[in-house]
Amino acid sequence: MSQFTIIKSSSIKNNPLTSAGQRAGADQGDPQIALQTLAPDATGSLGIWECQPGGWPVHNRPDTEFTFIISGVAKLTDEKTGEVVEITGGDLVILPPGWSGRWDIIEPVRKVYAIY
Repeated sequence: MSQFTIIKSSSIKNNPLTSAGQRAGADQGDPQIALQTLAPDATGSLGIWECQPGGWPVHNRPDTEFTFIISGVAKLTDEKTGEVVEITGGDLVILPPGWSGRWDIIEPVRKVYAIY
């Protein structure tokens, strides 16, 4: 029998996450990440993610990421256009397969994500 999952907003904002070390591919700062997996039986990868300041490139993303920023400040740079967009709490970001660019975390970011 399948079960639905409900995560209350206070938990999304405040629950402690599990340390996962430095973000792979980091080339600026020390972007330490922490995670909490949500709905492990669901299709794709779903969770809460937090990252400390730093940056890394993304090359030819293999999947789609749908992410809602809970708090913090980051800059996303699109490699193709050179456009730089600052994202903050309340912003929704969708990165499609094939996207290349860069994440730069300015202030610690917490987000809810779905990767599929």
